[in-house]
Amino acid sequence: MNNKLLQRAQIGQATRIVVKVGSSSLTRPDGNLDVDQLATITGVLTAAHERGQQVVLVSSGSTAAGIGPLGLSGKPREMHLHQAAAMVGQSRLLAAWEAEFAKAHIKIGQVLFTAEDGVNRRHYANAQSALSTLLSLGVIPIVNENDAVVTDELRFGDNDRLAALTSHLVASEVLILLTDVDGLYTMPPKFEGARIISEVRSARDLESLEITSHGSNVGTGGMRTKVAAADLACSGGVAVLITSPENLGAALSGESVGTWFHPTGRRTSARKLWLEHAAQVKGTIIVDGGAASALRRGGTSLLPVGVFAVAGKFASGDLVEIRQMDGATIGRGVCGFSSEELTRIAGDKDIAHGLRPVVHVNDFVRARAGHDSH
Repeated sequence: MNNKLLQRAQIGQATRIVVKVGSSSLTRPDGNLDVDQLATITGVLTAAHERGQQVVLVSSGSTAAGIGPLGLSGKPREMHLHQAAAMVGQSRLLAAWEAEFAKAHIKIGQVLFTAEDGVNRRHYANAQSALSTLLSLGVIPIVNENDAVVTDELRFGDNDRLAALTSHLVASEVLILLTDVDGLYTMPPKFEGARIISEVRSARDLESLEITSHGSNVGTGGMRTKVAAADLACSGGVAVLITSPENLGAALSGESVGTWFHPTGRRTSARKLWLEHAAQVKGTIIVDGGAASALRRGGTSLLPVGVFAVAGKFASGDLVEIRQMDGATIGRGVCGFSSEELTRIAGDKDIAHGLRPVVHVNDFVRARAGHDSH
């Protein structure tokens, strides 16, 4: 399974697809769920499911669905109100999806993630196994961020990025990002002369574009977050299509709608992508020259003897950034020691020898070229 999908005409042949729908596509102007739009999307995904495709649905809209019932005037800015709206709206959103899919006797399963789930190796493996099991049983997973427990520091930021990471987690061939415009344009589509961009083969194709970061009144993203998510998905070998819900049926039939992003990289470790893009670092480890060279070559763990200094406060199991002594970023990884323990070890070669790795090779991801902070 999961060869690169090179052409949009092949979407109908994909074994596994991830579809992300945003809040603005599911919510009416009065703040309530748009049941007609939801039914339309469900109908198209039902057809895909019935012809044998495995579908994962990343659904925003829980916060938006809670605004009306709570009597709020708009999207909450305060975290506690955002979480309250999400908790009220999540059950309404899931019930709406369940009611529509039940018409075709399709079962759904709720899957809620936090960015930290990618840091803990066991959590990540369990999530991957759970999604695989649901799909093998013919269930459509409905994925969202677990807004009830996240904080500003621990958020994915937007569900476009969550969708891109989910596409790697389930090893899908294609990610479809649904939005309230039918694709990526050369300029904001409200302006005369704006033209839709049919295909994107590399970042160079987008260098001259003005891409907005403004989301809707109920959502968190804009076209900029979708382009960033497309880059993240494509870098790991997943093709991406940005289009509108109205075009979803045509898209899954392989018609030339929306904007098609060609895969730019090879399949890579999905968990390492989560470490690189989802979770926030809690501190910094500065390593000596020998350790820096070894980590840049790859295939090795960071040993205690290579630690020069520690910055910030973190616990064992937290994600940390690793830098060389001139400040250049080498990568990031899950630390096996607390900052207090590492501070005692740093500089004492006698203590450091023979101890377990600070960051195991399986929990380390090197910084990509051009991503150094130095």
